[in-house]
Amino acid sequence: MELRSLLATILLAVTGINGEHHMKIPIAKRQNSGGNVPLLIANWCGNDLWPGIITQGGSGADMTGFKLSAGTNRTIHVSNDWQGRVWGRTNCTFDDSGRPQGGQSRACSTGDCGSLECEVAGAAPATLAEFTLDGGQDQTFYDISLVDGYNLPMAIVMVSNGQNVQSNFGSETNPVCVASIGNLAGQNFNPYANGQQFLGTNQQNPLPFETKNSQQTVANWCPWDLQVNTPKAPGDGVYPYPDGNVQRPAFDPCLSACAKYNSDSYCCLNSYNGPSKCGANYYSKAAKNVCPDAYSYAYDDQDSTFIIPKGPGFQVVFCPGGRSTQILATKYV
Repeated sequence: MELRSLLATILLAVTGINGEHHMKIPIAKRQNSGGNVPLLIANWCGNDLWPGIITQGGSGADMTGFKLSAGTNRTIHVSNDWQGRVWGRTNCTFDDSGRPQGGQSRACSTGDCGSLECEVAGAAPATLAEFTLDGGQDQTFYDISLVDGYNLPMAIVMVSNGQNVQSNFGSETNPVCVASIGNLAGQNFNPYANGQQFLGTNQQNPLPFETKNSQQTVANWCPWDLQVNTPKAPGDGVYPYPDGNVQRPAFDPCLSACAKYNSDSYCCLNSYNGPSKCGANYYSKAAKNVCPDAYSYAYDDQDSTFIIPKGPGFQVVFCPGGRSTQILATKYV
C-alpha cells in the first residue's frame, strides 16, 4: 500500500477523522481546568489580532478569545487529550463588555465569533489551526485548514514540551501557509543564512518550501467570485469578468466555495458525503496550489494531516513570513 493510502487508512481506523472533523461545529462548553500542554499563540503581523479558541474535546484554557497586539505572544495550556482549533480575527471593535461596538451584529471583519470571548465557531473566512492531541495509539493529529476559507498566513510549530523528539522533526512537522502577498518572501527565500533559525528549523534541518508561485500568482490565487473584498471597478464603473488587470489588495480574505455557496457538492454533504463521492473543487485546487500542506476541502486528509507521537505542545504563528511549505507533498509520494 502506498504511503498516502496508508495514512488515510490510519486516520479513519484510529481516530475516525473524516470530512466532518473539518466542518464548522458549535463551540463546546468552556473548560476551566486547562492542562500541562502549552499552546503558544504568536502575532507576527503588523496589526493587532484577536485569536479565537474553540474546545471540541478535553479541557481547554480559561479563555476563548483575547486581543493580541502586533509582535506579541501569549501562552495558554490545554489538556493532553484536548481537541480544538485556533484562528485569528481581524479588524475587531468591542465595547467595554466585550460585545460588538455600537450594537452591531458582528465585531470583526473576518473570523467573528460573537464577542471578545468566543461563543460560537469563527465565521468564514478563517484560516484554522486544528488539533487532536490524543488521536489514539499515543498519536497527535493536527493541520492548517482552509476548508472555511483563508484570512491570515499561518504556521504551526511543534514545541517539545520536555518530550524526547527526533532532531529532524521540525522539517517534517512544522507546516506553513502563506497566501498573502504582503507576507510572502521571494521564490529564492533562504532564512538560514549566517546560522539563523526559522520556525524551529535550521540549515541542517530545513523546511521544504514551495517555490513555483510568484508574487503575481499568489496575489491572484483566490477565485474572483470568492473574494471578500472584490476590487473596486475602474473609473468607468465597469470591468470585465474577471479582469486580471485589476490590482488586488495585500489583505484579500478568500471564502471557500462551501462557505460561499453552501452546496452539498462543495461541502461534501448528503449524497456527496464520502472520499469517493467528493473531490477537489475550483477553490480547493487554487488553495492547494498556494498552500500544499493545508486542508483545502473536507476529504483532503491524505496530504494535509500531520501525525506525531503524543506529548509535545505547539506554537501557532500568525503572519510567519517566508513561504508555504510542501512537507507532505514530498513525504507521501
